[in-house]
Amino acid sequence: MGSIAVRIIPGVVRTCDDVGGCAATLWHCQPVRGGPAACAAAIHRPMLRQIRRRGNVMNLFDLSGKVAVVTGGNGGIGLGMAQGIAACGANIVVVGRNADKAAAALAALRGLGVEAAFVSADVTKKVECIAMIEQAKAAMGRVDILVNNAGTSIRKMPQDYTEEEWHHVMDTNLTSAFLCSQAAYPAMKAVGGGKMINIGSMMSLFGAPYATPYASSKGGIVQMTRALATAWAKDNIQVNAVLPGWIDTDLTKRARQQVDGLHESVEKRTPVNRWGTPADMSGVAAFLSSPASDFVTGTAIPVDGGFSIAM
Repeated sequence: MGSIAVRIIPGVVRTCDDVGGCAATLWHCQPVRGGPAACAAAIHRPMLRQIRRRGNVMNLFDLSGKVAVVTGGNGGIGLGMAQGIAACGANIVVVGRNADKAAAALAALRGLGVEAAFVSADVTKKVECIAMIEQAKAAMGRVDILVNNAGTSIRKMPQDYTEEEWHHVMDTNLTSAFLCSQAAYPAMKAVGGGKMINIGSMMSLFGAPYATPYASSKGGIVQMTRALATAWAKDNIQVNAVLPGWIDTDLTKRARQQVDGLHESVEKRTPVNRWGTPADMSGVAAFLSSPASDFVTGTAIPVDGGFSIAM
């Protein structure tokens, strides 16, 4: 690097637009001399790869050459997690139904220097889940990571749900995660192992009068995670769940419109005194996708600003 001196600090995903090339990486650049321009010159993709190769700590989070399939990855929590995984070097396959919405997500992911592709699938159908994995392999060559993020909610009192509404929520949130995991298992086993991340919720832990099928599905996610983790550990596949707190997404925007006082009550209870953002999910996604979590399986990790431990 000649006379340019910088210090590379491991940390969480940050955007550093003021210093150019360090945008959306897992490293923070601190210039020792040369000012912000030194970081702009030093932090670019080839340098990041070199850092990951040379540093043992960095190697723990190196996903170069890996491929992640993220259902519902075209926005919200799914995109936040996809960006965290991409920042570690993995190529991303975004799965959804809205190709127009996915275009912006793909552009954002490619901006991190990785390959990104879109696959359209109804993940509540086994045949489409199998086809999804085959298309991902055709596009990227392999599948190493699966994020089961597809989800929905219908808010009513329990006595008011129809049978169709119950099945719609359960199939979207729980059945889809199982079917996608089943479909991804042979592909991961073929490459010597993999990582599966299932998205639970605060409703995996708590109840709410307006969320009976949603809470049931998210509680099921945790138990399914534990069962799959015990079944597939022998194949070097780690299966974990993430329990997001109240994250500012399209889904929770509708919740705030439907549940009086929700915004204020969440802020009041959450120790960090704010709602989360999709970017807050990037770090846990990077950890659970990487070699850093090779001895972590069957867990359910809250990412909630302290909501679940506060009175």
